[in-house]
Amino acid sequence: MRTPLDSPFSPGSDTVPKVWAGRTSQLNDWRDVLRPRRLAGIHERGRTILGEAGSGKSSLVRRIAREATEAGDWATPQLRIPSGTDPIKRVASALLDLSSTAGLSSAREKRIGDLLRRVETVAASGISLSVRAQDGPEPYTALTELLIEIGRAAMRRQNVMVMLHIDEVQNIADEHARSQLLIALGDALAYEETVALPGGPQVDLALPIAVYLTGLPEFEGMAGAQAGAAFARRFQTVTLDAIDDADLTAALQTFVTEGWPVATEAGGTERVFLAADAQRAIVERARGEPFLFQLAGERAWYAGTDNLITAEHVKAGWRNAAPEAEAHVQRILDRLPARERQFIEAMAELAPEERSLTNIARKAGYEKATDAGPTAQRLDRARRIIHRGRPYRFRHRAVEARLTSNWPW
Repeated sequence: MRTPLDSPFSPGSDTVPKVWAGRTSQLNDWRDVLRPRRLAGIHERGRTILGEAGSGKSSLVRRIAREATEAGDWATPQLRIPSGTDPIKRVASALLDLSSTAGLSSAREKRIGDLLRRVETVAASGISLSVRAQDGPEPYTALTELLIEIGRAAMRRQNVMVMLHIDEVQNIADEHARSQLLIALGDALAYEETVALPGGPQVDLALPIAVYLTGLPEFEGMAGAQAGAAFARRFQTVTLDAIDDADLTAALQTFVTEGWPVATEAGGTERVFLAADAQRAIVERARGEPFLFQLAGERAWYAGTDNLITAEHVKAGWRNAAPEAEAHVQRILDRLPARERQFIEAMAELAPEERSLTNIARKAGYEKATDAGPTAQRLDRARRIIHRGRPYRFRHRAVEARLTSNWPW
């Protein structure tokens, strides 16, 4: 009764997986902080969600966007920025689509018509408009003005948010394009609309606009170096950690107690159950990584056809998944700069209780422990691969397993 068509697991597809685990604080931030504050006209920064590959950052924001759409908000699709492309053009096209949703394309005001035509030109030419003489404002100014108009339309509707999701932001290598995009989005987030309240008084309110940026950890350094304090004022950055085993276990609990519904050929419904020891086996292999969690679940599902997933199914499926799991972690290691890779390899060679900065620095060949401090700080704060405690420990448990054992084999 189990077939690949029925599998609720989705490793590495940037979709919202049916079996969702963790990220409660980020979901609650949208539901309890960002959306209600913006709808109330209170300023709230955009969100930058960073993390290593497989940490689930894109899926997280796609889930938030799905919730926004279900609530009646106006949300863009995931705007992925491939390397070497013009982000200004991509965002301009998305804003034109939102303007249609907001009803601006049918507006009779000459000002709105002129703005839409300007943004259409930006969508066609992008950042190249900035490097040759042009009448009118810079491209980023046109983007800001259109986003503000869309925000005004949402405010008039009441209880409607505008949400943008720009993904793979680390691929915006052109510093001029990156600067223009961040300024355009930041200016719209900072804009205040003067609104008359009942009785005559006026108040300045923020527009109901939310911006999510997602990408690899190095984007924080790229944006910070370019925009500095202005970027920090307008965007709140979160780098995702591994998910607690308790959250992964909870995500699978419905499988154990109620089963997962699958459709039958006769049009009915049957349920696939997960044995408790299989639940533990999936969590153990995931090492807190969303991608590995989905991968282990998917391969366990494929390993049999009856209505009970056993620990043997998890083991058999993982044997097929191991090469992909190994390649996933190896890509994370291969992306690290030489000094960071050297640091964590030295850390992995030490016994857990001996992992102090002094011992790691000595093992890595530093003359002084303080010389290794900036590297340790980056691996902790920016990449979330290690934790600088006493002793140091690995946050990224799959990286630790790859370096200290024969995992995933």
